Amino acid sequence: MALPQPRSKSRIGWLWRSLAGQVTLLTIVFVAVPALIYDQFRRADEVSQTLLLQSAEQQGTLIARALEPELARADRAALPQLGASLARFADERTRLRLLVQPRTLSGGDGFFYVASAPHVPIADLDAERGQLLEQGVLARLGVSCAGNEPLAMRVPRTSGGVEVLSSVTPIKTSFGCWALVTSHATEGWVGSSLGRPYWKTPVVQAAALIYVIMAILVFAVLLGVWRNLHRFGALARGIVNGDAGTASFAERNTVPELAGVAEDFDRLVDSLRQSALLLRRAAEDNAHAFKTPIAVIRQSSEPLRRALPPDDSRCQRALAMIERSVDKLDGLVSSTRRMDEATADLLEPPRRKVNLSALVERMANSYTGLLAERRLHMRSTVEAGVVVRASEDLLETVVENIVENAVSFSPENGTVQVRLMRHGNRAELTVEDEGPGVDPANLPRIFERYFSQREAGKGMPADDPTGQTAEGTHFGIGLWIVRRNVEAVGGKIQGENRRDGKGFRIRITLPVAQ
Repeated sequence: MALPQPRSKSRIGWLWRSLAGQVTLLTIVFVAVPALIYDQFRRADEVSQTLLLQSAEQQGTLIARALEPELARADRAALPQLGASLARFADERTRLRLLVQPRTLSGGDGFFYVASAPHVPIADLDAERGQLLEQGVLARLGVSCAGNEPLAMRVPRTSGGVEVLSSVTPIKTSFGCWALVTSHATEGWVGSSLGRPYWKTPVVQAAALIYVIMAILVFAVLLGVWRNLHRFGALARGIVNGDAGTASFAERNTVPELAGVAEDFDRLVDSLRQSALLLRRAAEDNAHAFKTPIAVIRQSSEPLRRALPPDDSRCQRALAMIERSVDKLDGLVSSTRRMDEATADLLEPPRRKVNLSALVERMANSYTGLLAERRLHMRSTVEAGVVVRASEDLLETVVENIVENAVSFSPENGTVQVRLMRHGNRAELTVEDEGPGVDPANLPRIFERYFSQREAGKGMPADDPTGQTAEGTHFGIGLWIVRRNVEAVGGKIQGENRRDGKGFRIRITLPVAQ
């Protein structure tokens, strides 16, 4: 025997298989993966930046050392010629600017540009100087004029584009403090993350855009499937409740890949409806076909009874056997018809709003004559306004069977109790009698087809819908039909002996109409 799975494992399995669980897991993956990857790439980019700035710093140091002898001899008159000196070391990849703070000045405000290679407009130099002052670079140099400082500063140009200031190297001479600024405008520097957050780099933003588009597409696919399944579910409930009209699954489908599934659903629904219709027609046609010869046999037996001599006991017994067999055959035909109709209701159960309170009240009052004949009492407690989705004929069959079942087992002067109450979103119908109850060994079988523990002579009248004949022959399909009808409309039925040991109780629960 297989052991039951732990509840936690079953929940995990449901979460793994359900679309909502998979979307949740996918969301976690979509959030966690870029966070992990971004952190790793950011760290790698920081190492790359460090190496790049170290290279620029060393380059600036070498150029500064090469310029140092010339700057040591420079004075105010030599300042215009320094541009040519910078041009020897500048190229398409490296751009140089030279600032100087005369000895007579102090602080960061004392630095002024005196040369650039290639030529840079004065407006750009002023903007660059403003940024250096704002970040305190020139103030730090003005204090000691020492220490090569790596930079990662982006400076926009009036002509368009951006340059990246990579380093500033101080050179101290008798004239004052010089500062050699190196910058780069190539794609390798401008496209890097130097001087800005890593997520602002074009590569990261492009990757993020592609990732977001991919996530949107994935979730759009899942959302489309979910919405389609939701529409399928709503249509299925509408078909069950009888509110769907002529709508079909193919009309509700919006996902081309589910077109085949929608068509299969439509064919299945049509097949079930046709099968239910054919079963009902066949039940009616077969009953009519059998009832006609049965009626002829019953009518033909009357003249024979009158013609037979009263003292011919042998013929009288034979005629009585014929009449009993005809009655039994008549009951079998009725039972077979009801079984076929119950099967048709299972294939296509009618679901309309039915006031169960009014129906139970009306049917309880209809048993006055039968109760008086059998010297029984009925006590009914019916909560008003209980509405369910079913068929009125189907519910009448249910109530009729369980009430007449209770009546047939009740002793003289006994009481049959009928209660209908609403508990949340469920309606509960209970019928109790004061009869002998059911053998505990037979409780699991009372709703089985053809099962009966009714004693001979305990049957209902000949037109009893439970399938009994006038002589009390019982075919055991009454409670079976009740169970089939109740389950067809989404309900449950339970039978049990009363705790006081006097009688039997049948409890039916049905979903309340919303």
